[in-house]
Amino acid sequence: MTSYLLRGARPLGTDATDLLLRDGVVAAVGPEASRSATGAEVVDADGLVALPGLVDLHTHLREPGREDTETVWTGTRAAAAGGFTAVHAMANTTPVADTAGVVEQVWNLGRQAGWVDVHPVGAVSVGLRGEQLAELGAMASSAARVRVFSDDGHCVADPVLMRRALEYVKALDGVIAQHAQEPRLTKGAQMHEGAVSAELGLTGWPAVAEEAIIARDVLLAEHVGSRLHVCHLSTAGSVEIVRWAKSRGIAVTAEVTPHHLLLTDESARTYDPRYKVNPPLRTAEDVEAVREGLADGTIDIVATDHAPHAVEDKDCEWPAGAFGMTGLETALPVVMETMVSTGRLGWEDVARVMSTAPARIGRVTGQGRPLAAGEPANVTLVDPAARRVVDPTAQATRSRNSPFAGTELPGRVVATFLRGTATVLDGAPVAREERSTA
Repeated sequence: MTSYLLRGARPLGTDATDLLLRDGVVAAVGPEASRSATGAEVVDADGLVALPGLVDLHTHLREPGREDTETVWTGTRAAAAGGFTAVHAMANTTPVADTAGVVEQVWNLGRQAGWVDVHPVGAVSVGLRGEQLAELGAMASSAARVRVFSDDGHCVADPVLMRRALEYVKALDGVIAQHAQEPRLTKGAQMHEGAVSAELGLTGWPAVAEEAIIARDVLLAEHVGSRLHVCHLSTAGSVEIVRWAKSRGIAVTAEVTPHHLLLTDESARTYDPRYKVNPPLRTAEDVEAVREGLADGTIDIVATDHAPHAVEDKDCEWPAGAFGMTGLETALPVVMETMVSTGRLGWEDVARVMSTAPARIGRVTGQGRPLAAGEPANVTLVDPAARRVVDPTAQATRSRNSPFAGTELPGRVVATFLRGTATVLDGAPVAREERSTA
């Protein structure tokens, strides 16, 4: 295994120091790192911010079933390019990840690819149909050690099934990650319900469809005494409900996506399906509320909801377009643009919302750890002074449906290390042969 001396790095944006990565761990920090660096490859990290490897709690890798849009190999390569060292792969694959066999397949594909750690998310219900609990216990005891369960893409709308799921995962030290969308209030919905949807003549998606489910589920979580995680929170009302629940001591956590931190429903005026997403882009007032919620800790983490699609699923008229956006390679730059550049978050906060807290919520060991001697060498180096225009054709993901195409954003991931092995160096994924996923 190659050793690396990161010379002049700034851990969490603090003063420059040296870090030695050897045998999978941070072997030394400070002057001792240089003294012990015999034989190590030197990485010039002057001016670069060092972060613990980023952890995404919400990634769609599409394999098995939609390898035309993404595979575990291409999706995790994109994750490494974005500074991630671990991702949670959502269950809405074909077949659905609702059995031990499927989650172990995804887990093994992640190990074969080797770009980042892949933690499969298990489905809450069989086939994501919301009728019968999936094999939660079998998935938890499998080699994949599933601890996060979600029907993401579908809401667990039945309150009885949701209660049973919350009760079941208590014994597994698991969490139910809810896609909060009351289906009867969003039938045929195309975008956020408001002034813009009325002007455009597109069926609206009311904020209350999200807020009603969150309100119900935090009360169920309190009643059962279990852990609830709210996926891709997007409205001001949702922020207030989560804030209220936390004030009562309810075990609820929440995530916001990069696109909900930056974009609004005004983007729909282009009728470009790149901006069509579930939940939809909301108003400027909602964007301000989720930024505030992330800054004050009401919202615990940033999660990408990376959702790759084939060209034909986005290069079409708005009503026919698929919901979803890519996000792994632009997540950190968007957080820098919306939260760091505005002074709402410092680098220590970025590490918390994009590494430490996601690892804690997902019960991931060895990730989100401090950059200290003896800790796993999962490290991301970021150039905070860089600015780049997003070019989807230059990204590592297989799909091109980025809503930030043509947008100039700050920051550049210069290097990513997974347990001391470089997956990205000099801003590009390290060359390696793609293994067959047949």
